Amino acid sequence: MAKQCWKPGALLAPVPAVLVSCGEGERSNLLTVAWTGTVCTKPAMTYISVRPERHSYPLIRERGEFAINLVSRPLVGACDWCGVRSGRDGDKFAAAGLTRAPASEIAAPLVAESPVNLECRVTQVLELGSHHMFLAEIVAVDVEESLLDESGKLCLDRAELIHYTHGEYFAQGEKLGSFGYTVRGPGRKKTRRFVPPPPKK
Repeated sequence: MAKQCWKPGALLAPVPAVLVSCGEGERSNLLTVAWTGTVCTKPAMTYISVRPERHSYPLIRERGEFAINLVSRPLVGACDWCGVRSGRDGDKFAAAGLTRAPASEIAAPLVAESPVNLECRVTQVLELGSHHMFLAEIVAVDVEESLLDESGKLCLDRAELIHYTHGEYFAQGEKLGSFGYTVRGPGRKKTRRFVPPPPKK
């Protein structure tokens, strides 16, 4: 299959589009971030990468905390709006029709309408170039009870989370498998079986 070799670029996709809340009280702000992910399990750690010129940057840097609020399908409009408007111009919570909710471990508010909120405390700032990466420990997770089944298992597919691919938002689609499905033995629940391609001659 023919391919073109392009110059270096941030073309890893899809990525989550999330709302990051920061600051405190009425001066708290929201920004939309797509550069985020998991970096460690124990301790649970994540990161966000933010341009230093963003209004939220000094709020995060000075206070050392923020919340990652996962975005469901009904919140995609607010997510996009918060990504193209600045908190310098007014209260983005009010303008986007979102509600501040108190967090349990940090001063920054949560987005009440978000199905899952990660409360984060910054451990390190890496000044990488166009963006600075805030490495952070996840100190609490707030989960909407409607996402739990009768046994208490988290069913995150119920949240209808969105993702971001090269400038566009998409809803989650068809389930193709679950972790480890290619190596499960007989008698285990299976989805689609992986068959390695034959070696090239």
